Amino acid sequence: MAGAEFATGRLRSRVVGKLSQAIAEGDGISIIVEVQDSPGARAAASQGADGLAAGVGIHAVRASSQLPLLALGSLFDASGVHADAIAIRPDLPLWEEAHAHDLECVVRVSSPEAIAYALDRLDPQVFLLAADPDSDEDPLAIVLELLHDVPAGKLAIAELHDASAADVAELERSGMDAVLVVTDDVAALVGSETPDV
Repeated sequence: MAGAEFATGRLRSRVVGKLSQAIAEGDGISIIVEVQDSPGARAAASQGADGLAAGVGIHAVRASSQLPLLALGSLFDASGVHADAIAIRPDLPLWEEAHAHDLECVVRVSSPEAIAYALDRLDPQVFLLAADPDSDEDPLAIVLELLHDVPAGKLAIAELHDASAADVAELERSGMDAVLVVTDDVAALVGSETPDV
């Protein structure tokens, strides 16, 4: 969707980002690894991560890798390190400000209502599906349930920090496009093949 335009009250995205391209063009489910420093970034890249995410340590992470970078912190930090995307809540002013900095917006949602609101007001290309931190339910079950509310043609990332290889396989079978994990063993999630770095 090129250019900003209003249609039935929705602000259409102006930024088609490196992160969404990497997810959409990859074979199977993409693995995005949250890291905090240069060694973590290099290790994740060497083990086959498709992208990185960072809040703490984002400057060191960006300096260490050219993989697509999802900022989990402030807009100031994200634009300062030239992150490719930023995770935001469904908020129109923040959406517009992020796009003004040429950041792709990944809209973080924890309920069907939040998905509906984001679709109506923002029409994002990428959703980050996450369990409410106060929920006692299984996070895997929650993100799979939320996936049902994401329309075809949109990208869905499951935020499942402790995902196992079996969880990743189930997410892939269910049609999830990517998973955001925190792990030192990316290779266990992506299989035995690792790309040239």
